[in-house]
Amino acid sequence: MILDMKPVSLAEVKEIIKNMDEKKSLEDYLKKFNKLSNEKADKLKESVKGLDNPKIREDDFIKLADFVPKTSEDINKIFNDVSLNEEEINALLEILKEY
Repeated sequence: MILDMKPVSLAEVKEIIKNMDEKKSLEDYLKKFNKLSNEKADKLKESVKGLDNPKIREDDFIKLADFVPKTSEDINKIFNDVSLNEEEINALLEILKEY
């Protein structure tokens, strides 16, 4: 039964599954693809929120933390439903280069 639905980063999933019984395959997946600790993912999310850009939604924060894109092309893949201008992309890249 699903009690609540909200987007979470891979770092958050890693914390959540600590209490699950059958988690080996999920842990392996997370080790392979997770780039940030939960603390760094939260810090990244807050930094991006600080841009106060209405085009960037909650699920976009999660995707940015999960994939940590390094190029404008990678950012455009995340934001395929909205169009970010060059200034907005550069602001994101400036934040992301710290991670």
